[in-house]
Amino acid sequence: MAKAPQVVDFSLKETKPKIGLESSSADKMASTYDLVEQMQYLFVHVVKARDLPGGVASGSCDPYVEVKMGNYKGVTKQFEKRSNPEWNQVFAFAKERIQASVVEVTVKDKAVLVDDQIGKVAFDVNDIPKRVPPDSPLAPQWYRLEDQRGEKIEQGELMLAVWMGTQADEAFSHAWHSDAASVVGETIAHVRSKVYLSPRLWYLRLNVIEAQDLVPSDKSRPPEFFVKVVLGNQVLKTKISPSKTVNPSWNEDLLFVAAEPFDEPIVLTVENKLGANKEEILGRCLIPVRSVATRIDIKPVPSKWYNLEKHLIVAGEQKKEVKFASRIHLRICLEGGYHVTDESAHHSSDHRPSSKRLWKSAIGILELGILSANGLIPIKTRDGKGSTDAFCVAKYGHKWVRTRTIVHSLSPKWNQQYTWEVFDICTVVTIGVFDNGHVSPGGGGKDSRIGKVRIRLSTLESDRVYTHSYPLLVLHPSGVKKMGELHLAVRFTCSSWVNMLHMYSQPLLPKMHYLHPLPVIQHRFLRHHAMQIVATRLSRAEPALKREVVEYMLDADSHLWSMRRSKANFSRIMGVIQGLIVLSNWFHQICHWKNPVTSTLIHILLVILVIYPDLILPTLFIYLFVIGIWNLRSRPRHPPHMDVKLSHADAVHPDELDEEFDGFPTTKPLNTVRQRYDRLRTLAGHVQTVVGDLATQGERILHLLSWRDPRATAVFSALCLVCAVMFYVTPFRVIALSSGFYSLRHPRFRQKLPATHHNFFRRLPTRSDGML
Repeated sequence: MAKAPQVVDFSLKETKPKIGLESSSADKMASTYDLVEQMQYLFVHVVKARDLPGGVASGSCDPYVEVKMGNYKGVTKQFEKRSNPEWNQVFAFAKERIQASVVEVTVKDKAVLVDDQIGKVAFDVNDIPKRVPPDSPLAPQWYRLEDQRGEKIEQGELMLAVWMGTQADEAFSHAWHSDAASVVGETIAHVRSKVYLSPRLWYLRLNVIEAQDLVPSDKSRPPEFFVKVVLGNQVLKTKISPSKTVNPSWNEDLLFVAAEPFDEPIVLTVENKLGANKEEILGRCLIPVRSVATRIDIKPVPSKWYNLEKHLIVAGEQKKEVKFASRIHLRICLEGGYHVTDESAHHSSDHRPSSKRLWKSAIGILELGILSANGLIPIKTRDGKGSTDAFCVAKYGHKWVRTRTIVHSLSPKWNQQYTWEVFDICTVVTIGVFDNGHVSPGGGGKDSRIGKVRIRLSTLESDRVYTHSYPLLVLHPSGVKKMGELHLAVRFTCSSWVNMLHMYSQPLLPKMHYLHPLPVIQHRFLRHHAMQIVATRLSRAEPALKREVVEYMLDADSHLWSMRRSKANFSRIMGVIQGLIVLSNWFHQICHWKNPVTSTLIHILLVILVIYPDLILPTLFIYLFVIGIWNLRSRPRHPPHMDVKLSHADAVHPDELDEEFDGFPTTKPLNTVRQRYDRLRTLAGHVQTVVGDLATQGERILHLLSWRDPRATAVFSALCLVCAVMFYVTPFRVIALSSGFYSLRHPRFRQKLPATHHNFFRRLPTRSDGML
């Protein structure tokens, strides 16, 4: 008999973990660590030793310390020929894995065959003091070393501290953990938790105005001057100057992405095009980015003339730089009024401009507790068995956090809590789960993606703790696959309700995006370079946050063509207009008297509204207000999550998956097919984005009264009530005349910034957060 196919559960589950909020007051952790389950650890802080005796043969010692607890053993680094070494290392043993009653700290001397024991210190687990954060750190003490018989040796002391604590202890993040005992050497750094800060990004605007006294080598042909500017890996060129003289002009803007601390200079060269793929360098100059002026508005910065340096070839093929009369006229500035985008526009975690002078105060605090994961799929093989070395990465604003790696576990428990300041509630926090590729010899050093979760803050109620188990979904060439479940605890705490509600009337992006907007093509180009800069900087950290991790968290491939995404966006549009179809069908039934009672009531209502036209608008807004209040009882109780059906990932065609996972550009053998295929995919990608944007606008209309964003729905419902009262007491003719005059007002009375209702609408949530 054929076995029935297993049904995979892709739903979101609410859980009730035993987090710090539910603990007793005596055992409760610090208030900054109350969203995770309390985990007990035995900490051993080995500081240093003094007056260690030398060996019998060599007269010196090469000391190191071994900390042993049952079957778990941690070892410090070794020093050569040093009797007063200093280690300053912390070891953490999970209490649930402690199987011994004594912890031994042994100082050993490195030898060729068998290491010699200098002395040891032993502690009974029952006598170890307990420290509860935020108590003061336990001070280390000097202990006289003992021999194997338990007697004090004549020479040698060890300074250390031993205590029982939790993961809220400040020593937890940089400690050696017993669950990572198989990780040794330099790899140990890759399993520890870490907090990263992405570099602050700026747009650098370089306006190439003109040049003077350029001297081309071939004066018999008309010159074709252009300027090439290089900043790091970014290379841009101006168009060829229309003036064919030695004093060309361009007046062209070039825009780059620059990252603090501005180590890379601007390299500018003026070149003359001599033919196909042949240029002549006429002058060159280097401009430090640190010397560039900063602006936060649309006022132009002063322009400046820069001298050009030219490379000459003299006798003996020797190159020499000499200054001459050629100059170039530039206007350069760092744009502090823009927000440099490195994320997807629909999943942005920050909208602040580059300049700190324009930053506003925080409106609240986001607290995230990364509890555990369940049912992870094995990524690698260790000792003939499936294994996963999982860690989590969370990104919000400029702050990235990485949990420690739980080695060789398909159900890891992290129980680590992190906090961010919130400056805009209409933002998204992203949490990704990865397999560490550094702790296994067969890992290849590449971190594999396990899944990702996105949570929009505006869909969370203030001061409420959300504890849910999120499905980890990844799309493979064979289809969508559930990689496990991630257990999170999330809380948003509002510090100022007035500022938060006022934010709904403010533009989503800084003012410069509306006063001097960037073209869409240029914006995509700049976002690509911003992602590359962030990935490069974070990959240089220790431990490195690998490029594949950063690109997955930032949705680097979200702009590529996908038939599956296009179908999903089309279905989103159909879902938006489904309400209009239902209304049309209802009106058709009224006209055809399918329900005589309803048709009669509609006729009576029509007569009343014709006789009393002043009741039309009040009735409409009262109706919307009642719908909003009625939907309050059925408002969403859970945050959004990845939706397989919404993403059309549950029934996607294998050929469409093959197309989606095809590289860009395509790997097809024929050049003609490659060009046509890439052109089709690029065009389809633009159409896909437009369709998604249309679906986003429609979904915002539907979410006005759905309580998906409880604050926005409350504001809109209250506004409907106010409008109903106002339109009731105001004559309809006055309202119609005022509305007409306001719509036809002169341009001088119109602001360039978006109107309040437009800003409110742009901040409403959409279903794009659930797109896979």
